[in-house]
Amino acid sequence: MLWARKRQPEAPAVPAAVVPAALAVAFDDRLFERHFKGLLAAAEDRDGVEAWLDALGEKQRRLAVALSEGRFTAVIDLVFGARRRLGHLADEPALAGAIAGLADDAVPLDARIAATLAATPAGAGASREERRAAAKLRRAAHDLATEILHFRDPVRVPLMSRWVWDRATMSGALRELVAGGEAMRELPLENAPGTYEAARMWVQERIAEQGIFRDVHFWADLVLASAYGHYFRAMTGGTLGADFERGTHPSEQITGLLGIDRILRDASRSG
Repeated sequence: MLWARKRQPEAPAVPAAVVPAALAVAFDDRLFERHFKGLLAAAEDRDGVEAWLDALGEKQRRLAVALSEGRFTAVIDLVFGARRRLGHLADEPALAGAIAGLADDAVPLDARIAATLAATPAGAGASREERRAAAKLRRAAHDLATEILHFRDPVRVPLMSRWVWDRATMSGALRELVAGGEAMRELPLENAPGTYEAARMWVQERIAEQGIFRDVHFWADLVLASAYGHYFRAMTGGTLGADFERGTHPSEQITGLLGIDRILRDASRSG
């Protein structure tokens, strides 16, 4: 067993950065159990859950340092959904300014995300191929913004990447937690911070029922990544396409989604 069953002393409550929304669908405890067990099995085959939790903590540290030093290429490299598409734009003034602006906690989360999308090429009036390329850049910018917001303050801000939930495609990890979700053509879940926070709170409550009371925010990330991996394998597609397919073992998909694959490789080499 990798965690203590005895409840740890509770830390002082941290004020929420996001007000959870009322969810219009019910999540299923049995589906959580499936993806939780899938996570444990995938981790046991490779590095282990503790190594993955450490890697998520290291990602948080690296991202904070890179942001403070203005090394935006290093920031982008930590985000799976952005590293290949946005790396060459890291020094563009508009995108660099938007990345820096993500640290402005006086601005609502939605507005900071929108500003990052607006900083990517719009492709207005261009060819169909160029518009498609611009749309891919904006999707990558969304993942970049949401991961930066989350890993700057992972206790207070939920992970809002497209693979967690994307209403435009009705796909993501949250579908894998909805009772009867596989039979529902549409799910009444919005791409709003309150939706992601409500879903995360539900996942964290289930995690606590497993006797886990440390790093629950990172455990929730891992469970969601496990759920999306299951969804992707079932659908043989998904919002992230061929980029995600490169990881064939569930562990590679989980660690790749969360952008800790390279951190784990670094740790393995140094060890």
